[in-house]
Amino acid sequence: MTRPRVLFALRDPALLPDLFDDATLARLRAAADVADGVLTPEATQDDPAHGDLATADVLVTGWGAPYLDEAFLRRAPRLRAVVHTAGTVKSFVTPAVWERGVRVSTAAEANARPVAEYTLAMVLLAGKRVLESAAAYGRDRTLRGWSPPAPLGNNGLTVGVIGASRIGRQVLGLLAPFDVDALLHDPWVDAAAARALGSTAVGLDELLTRSDVVTVHAPALPETYRMLGARELARMRDATTLVNTARGQLVDTEALTREVVAGRLRAVLDVTDPEPLPPDHPLFGAPGALLTPHVAGSLGNELRRLGASAVAEVERLAAGQDLLHEVLPDQLATTA
Repeated sequence: MTRPRVLFALRDPALLPDLFDDATLARLRAAADVADGVLTPEATQDDPAHGDLATADVLVTGWGAPYLDEAFLRRAPRLRAVVHTAGTVKSFVTPAVWERGVRVSTAAEANARPVAEYTLAMVLLAGKRVLESAAAYGRDRTLRGWSPPAPLGNNGLTVGVIGASRIGRQVLGLLAPFDVDALLHDPWVDAAAARALGSTAVGLDELLTRSDVVTVHAPALPETYRMLGARELARMRDATTLVNTARGQLVDTEALTREVVAGRLRAVLDVTDPEPLPPDHPLFGAPGALLTPHVAGSLGNELRRLGASAVAEVERLAAGQDLLHEVLPDQLATTA
């Protein structure tokens, strides 16, 4: 595909400057002819971008992309690739896309980076008991009188990673320089592959009983719904911290709330079920709980990574090279 014609397709054209700085846009225009408009899900037949769809070879999509079903594809006879500037493509790419031979790429690897960084920060803060000590210091205004629960510190901390997803693997990589022991539970990863990732493969129950911090990075699938329920949470040792940046439905919220409110477990939750929680939910004020409003993923200047990843894929297409982050239909059943 030489000199492809590219059309942006996403919900809000105002996102483009956040995703693509001037240098990245210059790279894109050097590799492809870029249509001026942005195709939104609400585009009408009279919309210029809607007309550009008929000549587009590549759709560069983002959050709120149009639904790519057979009716859409009939209006895009030249379409050869969909390059997504975010993570999952499940919400808008249909089987008809692959049946037509259209290739699909995602920026999930780039979007995984800030989630992994957030996770690393929270793991290290949990090991130092920073959140609890800050709360006690703010309450008592004295250096005496508060005793942190053991274990205290990150030397020899045991961190359990659930899911060798893109994010899970990056978390393991970021943990490597620290003096922590990493356990990994993923039914698709054997002992040798876990060792290559710097971790030890274990079953879920063993991970829960041995870990000081448990961090969740599994996809939301029927098989993983509430994979951490009352039984699993009860297996975790006293004062263990649960970090969830994956999906709220992987954890039984009621069971976790009971454990946290009782003071037995700690929790750092960037996602919840439901999301958001009701304003009067006890987790908001529970000691040992930190709730953040779904901020672990790409925000602000981190969005530029997503745009740069998409442009690199368009450059590969224009050069006749393989996509680096291609999504295949048989991967959807086991990925986010």
